[in-house]
Amino acid sequence: MAGVLYLGDELSAAGYRLAGARVRSPQPGEATQALASALAHAEADVVLLSAALAASVAPLTLSQAASALRPLLLVVPDLVGNAPLPDLAARLRGQLGLDA
Repeated sequence: MAGVLYLGDELSAAGYRLAGARVRSPQPGEATQALASALAHAEADVVLLSAALAASVAPLTLSQAASALRPLLLVVPDLVGNAPLPDLAARLRGQLGLDA
């Protein structure tokens, strides 16, 4: 099924729903299962995962989902800002050996 699926808090989900995305608001303890289900059933071409839920997903599951070609997984900021986005610039500098 084509389209966008948002997994995250209910307040942000309302905005994504208005933009045409399908949404689900799993509880933090259910985040890993909800993500795995979305990926296994190919529910969307793009899965948007809130940063707060990404923080509660099992690291191995999140890593495998991020490296998959389809569906595309994007971690997006949560509306209330409880969980910061990963610092990709710092990670890249570390991988390139540019950290002092």
